[in-house]
Amino acid sequence: MDEQLHRALAEGAAEAARVARGVSAGQLPGATPCTDYDTRTLVNHWVLYSSHGLEHRARREPIPDELLTRDFTAEDGWAEAYAGRLDRAVAAWADPAVWEGEIDSGGGRTPAPALAALLLAELVLHGWDVARATGQEFRCSPEAAGAVLRVVEENAELYLKYGGFGEPVAVPGAASAMDRALALSGRDPAWTA
Repeated sequence: MDEQLHRALAEGAAEAARVARGVSAGQLPGATPCTDYDTRTLVNHWVLYSSHGLEHRARREPIPDELLTRDFTAEDGWAEAYAGRLDRAVAAWADPAVWEGEIDSGGGRTPAPALAALLLAELVLHGWDVARATGQEFRCSPEAAGAVLRVVEENAELYLKYGGFGEPVAVPGAASAMDRALALSGRDPAWTA
């Protein structure tokens, strides 16, 4: 088990839950740093992959088809449901056996630790997107931000090629690990709604 990565997942999940609780219904039609998504679409993507995806991957189960088109934000108490799902997902990854072997990632089989790292990046980067779109901050410790930066550095070229990331954004050399991860993934760390 990668304890440092698991701690980063737990930290990212707690922060994602806090940010989700700060999203109001009136903000859902608003713009986001992900120019193809309004806030509602982004939140639904985030909830699907960072909680359901995180838990289902740990359990080696496919994400049920009915979740792929679900509007989580239309449900009363969606943020609390998301927080509960994140707790279950982090708990599923607390089992050392989950970190062994490979997991079907939808595009092939990926070593479990590598997939957990990709899911951490999904959780944190889109958590930052949602936070910025709704006038909040996404807090990330230097350790967790460093883990996200490593994932982004390892996958930036592939994600850019397939449209998962935008063109990198220039940041000062002294930028934080979080700002460097954001910039390398095509996000402007200074973006505001």
